[in-house]
Amino acid sequence: MNLTLRIWRQKGPEDKGRMVTYQVDDVSPDMSFLEMLDVLNERLILAGEDPVAFDHDCREGICGMCGLMINGDAHGPQRGTTACQLHMRQFTDGETIDIEPWRASAFPVIKDLVVNRGAFDKIIAAGGYITAPTGSAPEAHSTPVAKANADAAFESAACIGCGACVAACPNGSGMLFTAAKLTQLSLLPQGQPERYTRVIGMVDAHDEAGFGGCTNAGECTPACPKGIPLNTIGRLNRDYLMATSKRGDNTPGS
Repeated sequence: MNLTLRIWRQKGPEDKGRMVTYQVDDVSPDMSFLEMLDVLNERLILAGEDPVAFDHDCREGICGMCGLMINGDAHGPQRGTTACQLHMRQFTDGETIDIEPWRASAFPVIKDLVVNRGAFDKIIAAGGYITAPTGSAPEAHSTPVAKANADAAFESAACIGCGACVAACPNGSGMLFTAAKLTQLSLLPQGQPERYTRVIGMVDAHDEAGFGGCTNAGECTPACPKGIPLNTIGRLNRDYLMATSKRGDNTPGS
């Protein structure tokens, strides 16, 4: 395939940035999207030009490093797929493809298509720890967990922290990410001791990082490559309301 790429180029956080057009020829439909960018970068390097900076690591849809807006869609047109697992057979010969970084105030651009997602780390850090007794491992069935709760917790734990939910949200909200990280603990016995202080801390960190509020637009779940459901945010909201009602004197956990 012969393709026209319009790629966001930005030298640094203070640079204004612009879309730059490139032609890429002889693209195999079996290439991944990132392999296609690798081919472009090889040609740019050989021509003495600066290659396009983009995040990547495992290229197996697991690490959450890759994050691109492709023709206005987070991770591209194929639902439930990260950009690194997206193949060029999803596009047609002669097509023009727009490639941009995540667009959110909480994710400032570092260079080109690379953004700083450190705000997610701050949310995780605000969640603190779980109280776990020391000693040998308990018997596997000593603490029963309802299957529905186990399934929902596992579903939330699938979140890879890529930030597609934030990029797709018209408000730039990170509530789906925050809810997923909370739910994977709040539905299990191990997460109960700090359940309500955790939700307050993580939601406060979310707001302080500059993410927008959730207005139930519902754009996050379709963009999520792991299909985290929208009702995960509902669980967060219930826990947050319970937590604020429990701390009547404004002291977390009281």
